Amino acid sequence: MTKNIRNFCIIAHIDHGKSTLADRLIQLTGTVSDRDMKEQLLDTMDIERERGITIKMQAVRLEYRAKDGEMYILNLIDTPGHVDFSYEVSRSLAACEGALLLVDSTQGIEAQTMANFYLALEHDLEIIPVVNKVDLPSADIEKVTGEIEHVLGIPASDCLLTSAKTGLGIPDVLEAIVKRVPLPRNPETMTTLRALIFDAHYDEYKGVIIYVRVVSGELVKGQKILLMSIDKTYEVLEIGFFKPKMTASQKIDTGEVGYVILNIKNVSDANIGDTLTDAKNPVDTPLPGYKEAKPMVFCGFYPVDTEQFPDLRDALERLQLNDSSLHFETESSQALGFGFRCGFLGLLHLDIIQERLEREFNIDIVATAPNVTYRITKTDGEIIMLDNPSNFPPVQQIAVMEEPIMGLSVITPNSFIGTVMELTQEHRGLYQKTEYIDSERQLIKFLIPLNELISNFFDKLKSATRGYASMDYWFEAYQPARLVKVNMLINGDPVDALSFISHESKSVYIARRMAEKLKELIPRQLYEVNIQGAVGGKVICRETIKAMRKNVTAKCYGGDISRKRKLLEKQKEGKKRMKSIGSIEVPKEAFLAVLKIDS
Repeated sequence: MTKNIRNFCIIAHIDHGKSTLADRLIQLTGTVSDRDMKEQLLDTMDIERERGITIKMQAVRLEYRAKDGEMYILNLIDTPGHVDFSYEVSRSLAACEGALLLVDSTQGIEAQTMANFYLALEHDLEIIPVVNKVDLPSADIEKVTGEIEHVLGIPASDCLLTSAKTGLGIPDVLEAIVKRVPLPRNPETMTTLRALIFDAHYDEYKGVIIYVRVVSGELVKGQKILLMSIDKTYEVLEIGFFKPKMTASQKIDTGEVGYVILNIKNVSDANIGDTLTDAKNPVDTPLPGYKEAKPMVFCGFYPVDTEQFPDLRDALERLQLNDSSLHFETESSQALGFGFRCGFLGLLHLDIIQERLEREFNIDIVATAPNVTYRITKTDGEIIMLDNPSNFPPVQQIAVMEEPIMGLSVITPNSFIGTVMELTQEHRGLYQKTEYIDSERQLIKFLIPLNELISNFFDKLKSATRGYASMDYWFEAYQPARLVKVNMLINGDPVDALSFISHESKSVYIARRMAEKLKELIPRQLYEVNIQGAVGGKVICRETIKAMRKNVTAKCYGGDISRKRKLLEKQKEGKKRMKSIGSIEVPKEAFLAVLKIDS
């Protein structure tokens, strides 16, 4: 019955206890037996468990008998907390009517708490504030509930007090979900099947498994359905629910969340945000779907073994099915051969995708330096979006160069305000305004170039504020900037995979750091190796790797000095000849080290 279905998600800042709360809800409703229960049950990837973060949203169906005696179906979607995965959060919000907004009682409201709160408001969700970790000695419940009332405008009396670790207050959370989360939207007005595809993953044996939220009608096993975006018809081979393992069923009713297997052969046919409808009686208009995620950071991925290029393509297609915010297209490099230009939402997103490729698909890859998309207006009026330094046009053809500027909000204790201001100024940040959260913390807003934001800014902020500050960022606009393309040369030959675009004021510093790093990592040769950074025809930095030398004069025990000079001159000529025909192989570690260079 639709009136007994509740769809909700858990949203919070990173490390505020979302996965632990999900564990307790699963345990209390008896969805998983105590024998099969483990911590972070919904975090299925090894990387999630090792890093202690949620990367992928996960759906699970809970059955709960409320105090009124009725049996309710609660469809829970656990979401990530890191800013790089906010697209995952927005997709899960579109499949729900309510959200548990989790706030750590020892830390209070943080940057991503506010970002997720406003996302939930945009989707018109019922928000239930939950103050977690109230059992800890450092918990300040009164202060945190006061923050929620003052900053978010939710009465302190509406806050639920819980400890997800001990299970304290969890029954109250379940009752609040039943009473306060609205019924599924549009349950009775339309009987024709409409289902939203909100996620998918690839299974070696079953093919593409699609996650759906049925908005109207019902989905039945054996039914012929139509995928509206590609206009293709499939037969439903298997349907079911996540409990949390996939459990087969005969049908999925209006308002319910489940999975569908359609024997889709081509991974690209399953589009996240697509509408699934009855092939015999299709609806006229599809569901709104999702805004397309815009990648912020670009990087080249190349297989170490060139024969693995097709494997890398298949792996990226499968990951894109599971993570629709990943973008990629084929490119080639003189130094690295064929690979892919990939777009990511941030550096953590890049790091996670790279690690998943190496772990799940056993493909060793080299990643080039990350960069952002610049907008260039040429003298003939043509506007190009540049995400690859190798496509940088000649300077004489450029009229205007623009870089992406981000809005940045930082929540910090008062004692670190000066430190935060200094750090953002070093990264070309521009102060906007300050908002007071309480007597001890402030929210400061800046404008900052995205190029600066991706250069370990988050790590520096955490270090400078001893981990107390939190940040959130969003795209604001493109602004004119003085940009240059820096080529890294090894013995006069440019290595295109190491070239980068930088602001003019920082180009010498970054090029010098890169040259120093390459000097450390490139093995010594039998001849001298020159590493240079150049802007156009002007060399802006240089490092030299000294040649390995054999002591050719060791056999000379005496005699005239001219004998030694003759041997040294002969050696010098040989090294010169070697240098003219020798080629330097840049090790994989050099490309990876470039990722860690601060700007």
